[in-house]
Amino acid sequence: MSAPLADERIPVTIITGFLGSGKTTLLKRILQGKHGYRMAVIENEYAATGIDQALLVQQDEEQIVEMNNGCICCSVRGDLIRSLGRLQARRAGEIAFDYLLIETTGLAAPGPVAQTFFAEPSVSAWYRLDAILTVIDACHAQQQLDAHREAQEQVGYADRLLLSKTDLVGKEALAALRQRLLAINCRASMQKVSFGNVPLRDILDVKGFDLDARLALEPDFLGDMGHRHGDGVQSFVYHQPQPLDLYQVENFLDAVVQLYGSSLMRYKGILYIADAPCRAVFQGVHMLMGSELGADWGEGETRASTMVFIGRNLPREMLTRGLDRCVAGVTPHERASAEFIYSVGRVP
Repeated sequence: MSAPLADERIPVTIITGFLGSGKTTLLKRILQGKHGYRMAVIENEYAATGIDQALLVQQDEEQIVEMNNGCICCSVRGDLIRSLGRLQARRAGEIAFDYLLIETTGLAAPGPVAQTFFAEPSVSAWYRLDAILTVIDACHAQQQLDAHREAQEQVGYADRLLLSKTDLVGKEALAALRQRLLAINCRASMQKVSFGNVPLRDILDVKGFDLDARLALEPDFLGDMGHRHGDGVQSFVYHQPQPLDLYQVENFLDAVVQLYGSSLMRYKGILYIADAPCRAVFQGVHMLMGSELGADWGEGETRASTMVFIGRNLPREMLTRGLDRCVAGVTPHERASAEFIYSVGRVP
């Protein structure tokens, strides 16, 4: 069977969240929902024997594949690739599904799982990563974020943040948690979820990883980006109203990825390129970055570049100074100056 066209690949949603946040409850809700998809599920349980499968409602159209020999994000990544390959092979005749859900263990960061869908050609030919959903236990999230790096990274990678158990916390505590989550990840939408009950249209086929999807950043949504809680994972928004030189942007971002790729978790943006009738769209996960041309600018539409970077201990000043020097019209002398060389991190 030949590989499908890019927009016909199987969409994949990764469900993550710290221990006890309500991931399995959400998964059960999705499987029971009326969404029109035939779903396959890959589960990961850190213990030697998984229990989640017993909690799921089994239906003929759902295919459960449990991986219980370690963390899906590290020692069994090869198993994930093999499981995806086996599912695709069985889909050719033995089983039928058109959507895949992956539930990670609560102790895992989802980054390496996401990378699999870009770094492995045998995977990306058949599967399209749609979004990462992170379930947040509102009652215990502050303590978990304080104590566990994995909890911070689960928030940082998310396209959707789903707050569970909000009825167990007061308004002030919930507001403080929202502000902290916003400081970690300003690009993910945030909503309450009660016992897994959330509109399926908000979490399925949302194209959170679609390079051609327009990145919409509302000022009220971003809130006070200067507010920090000491978390290593932070988000940073860069805005530039002047047109950029695409060649210089690509060179700069290539240098950034080489130097800081291990710290960059998610980065995405819309670029206003000089003399181009359309916007350019880019995004990346860790060391993997891609870009392509997007939709044309509308007549009378305000043109500007907006980029979001999410990662651990982001070099915000370096990113700002380097991108400022990618504005079209900056002279080669200015780009070659010692300050610019420093700005891309080549000098400590």
